[in-house]
Formats: sequence, C-alpha cells, structure tokens
Amino acid sequence: MKSETKRTLAAKLMLFSSAVIWGSSFFILKNTLDELPVYFLLCVRFLFSAILLSIVFFKKWKLFNLKYLWTGAVTGVFLGLAYIFQTIGLTHTTPGTNAFLTTVYCVIVPFLSWAVSKKRPDAYNFVAAAICITGIGLVCLDGKMSFSFLGEGFTLICGIFFALQIVAVEKWCGDLDVILHTIIQFFTAFLICFIFFVSSEKMPKHISSASVLSLVYVTVFVTALCFVFMNVGIKHTTAASSSLILCLESVFGILFSMIFYHERPTLQTAVGFLIIFAGIVLNETKPKFAIKRNKSIKKRQ
Repeated sequence: MKSETKRTLAAKLMLFSSAVIWGSSFFILKNTLDELPVYFLLCVRFLFSAILLSIVFFKKWKLFNLKYLWTGAVTGVFLGLAYIFQTIGLTHTTPGTNAFLTTVYCVIVPFLSWAVSKKRPDAYNFVAAAICITGIGLVCLDGKMSFSFLGEGFTLICGIFFALQIVAVEKWCGDLDVILHTIIQFFTAFLICFIFFVSSEKMPKHISSASVLSLVYVTVFVTALCFVFMNVGIKHTTAASSSLILCLESVFGILFSMIFYHERPTLQTAVGFLIIFAGIVLNETKPKFAIKRNKSIKKRQ
C-alpha cells in the first residue's frame, strides 16, 4: 500500500512539473511564432522529440508490436490536432486567453473518461473541475475576453483534442510501456503536421538564434520531457485527477508573464489563484475525508 501511495505521489509531482514547464512556454511560443510558420514549428518539435526519446530509450523498441502502432497512432492524431488548433489559436489571441481556453479539458476529461472506461468519477472531480475552470478564468482573462473563431474558437477545439489524448493514454497505457507509446504519438503528430506544412507553408529562409534556442527548449523540455512526465503520471493516477493538476499550466503561464514582463497581479488574479488552489485541494483531499467519515460511521453501527 505504501509503495502504491509513493507511486501515486511521484506521478502527481510529474504532472505538476509538466504544468510548470508548459506554463513557461506560452510567451516563448508567442514570440517565436512571429518569425516561424506554425506547421514548421510543430514539425520540428515533434520530430526531434521523437528522435531524442528514441535515442535515449532505444531498447524500448524491442517491445514494439501492432498494438503500440495503432493505439499510439490514434493517440498521436489527437495530440497533433490539439497542437495545430492551439498554435493557430495562439497566433490570433493572447497567451493568457489561449492558456485559459486550452484548459477546458479539465472539465471534459471526467465525462470522456466515464464514457470510455465506465468508471464513474467521484462527485468531487466534477465540482473541483468547475471550481478550477472558474479560477483559471479569473486569472487569465481578467474580464477582458473578446471572441474570434481563429483565436478563441480554435483554442476551444484544441481543448477537446487534449481531453481525447489524456483519456486515450489512460485507457491504453495501463499495460503498455509509456515511453514507447509516447514516441509513436510524436512520430504520428509529426506526420500530420508535415502534411499541412508541405501543402501550405514554405521553409523559412532565416531562423534567428533566439528562435533556435526557443525550438531547443520547446523540443527537449516542453515536448519530450513534459509528455513523458504527463503520460507516466496519467498511467499511475486517474485522467480526471491528472487533468486538474495539468490545468495549472495556465496559472503558471500568467506567473511567468508577471516575472518576465513585470505584469502586476490584480485582486481578481489573486482571487483566481485561491479558487484554483481550493479546487485542487478539494479534489485531492475531500474524498479521503469522506471515506474516513464513512468508515467511522460504519464502526459505530
């Protein structure tokens, strides 16, 4: 039991780390997209992430079989489409709005997971998801959201595909190696982005040193490392719990903007942080309190 608890705690720490690193990527990508085409950037991050993981974990390929191929490909399609819609949305809206609307997956995941795995999420999952999305809205939007289809609309669609990807990982990675499954997801996402790149974009003639550094950071840390952490985390906890922890990426996105762009937090932002924290605490502790209370009631009876 103790080893299981430690494994779950480690999984949640991995998810939290992913949220922190992803939060740092919004303003970096926003600046990089001013120079590089969308599909070119996505091709680079997925292809080199897949190659990097294949080199580091080359022994994992001994496990490869048809199940890895088709489950990894389907999950990779969800991943690729999610990033296409998110990145296009980011070029037409602000990083904060993009971060907020992306995390709509924390509301969608419990319902999708319920439909796919037939495991009904705890009531606290649904309440915590609603609380978190409210807090994220206060933090990221500050009451100034305007709607455009290419900006906010595409970002909402990306949230749906991220939810599908999270649930697919939960469903299929239980008895599969997470690293190899992640590599196949990346190769699939690269192929999808490459098709769009060839059909609609041209190779950039010049890439600045700042954009090169951005691509390295996004490839190694934001993509390769974070998705390994995320997929391992989902495997050893639930999709509903994972999505709530991962939605903190939008909060950290705002925090990094405050640090690097000296944005001053408002009262509304502070209230949003507290609400999100309350949602996470409710999801992670309240069910345990309820279980203890039910056990004590039964003992008295």
